[in-house]
Amino acid sequence: MVVRMSIEVALSGGGRPRERADAARNRTKVLTAAERLFAEAGGTTAVTMEDIARAAGVGRATLYRRYPDTTSIAQALLDAHETELQDKILRGAPPLGPGAPPRERLGAFYAAMVDLLERHLHLVLGAETGRARFRTGVYAFWRRHVQLLLPPDTPQAVVDALMAPLAPELYEYQRRVRGLTPGQIVAGLTWLSARCCD
Repeated sequence: MVVRMSIEVALSGGGRPRERADAARNRTKVLTAAERLFAEAGGTTAVTMEDIARAAGVGRATLYRRYPDTTSIAQALLDAHETELQDKILRGAPPLGPGAPPRERLGAFYAAMVDLLERHLHLVLGAETGRARFRTGVYAFWRRHVQLLLPPDTPQAVVDALMAPLAPELYEYQRRVRGLTPGQIVAGLTWLSARCCD
């Protein structure tokens, strides 16, 4: 079960009207401009809706008609990357996909999540920080995946503890303050997964 539809699927299917060509062009311009601005600023907090409208060459009314705030734009950008990872977990090759022992799958999941955070931290920080992280459908998907890889008698609190290292604020702290490399973070999480799945 993929818990988020891509923006293209959401706009073109499911009984909804097809997106007009000019609206599709505007959406692409907005998302392209926002991705660049978020990456340059290192997140969404320093970027305004006005900045995005100006960079995309669209009016503010056009922007606000589709996106109420920068968080919703970050979520739209992040959606495609997270949906791709969900598909690999469900149908991809082991060890990330089915067929590998739980310990290896959990380690592969951590490595894939570190890669996602490394490549798209500026988006994750804008879309899935603090309490907002727990309200996203994708968090529920990641959490359920981890839970299914653990022994059945694992306490629920442990599942949440195993998700905690993937918080974007912690990843940012480890990379920018502690100076850890992605490889070091993956190694630590692999060590953790080996002890949780025995």
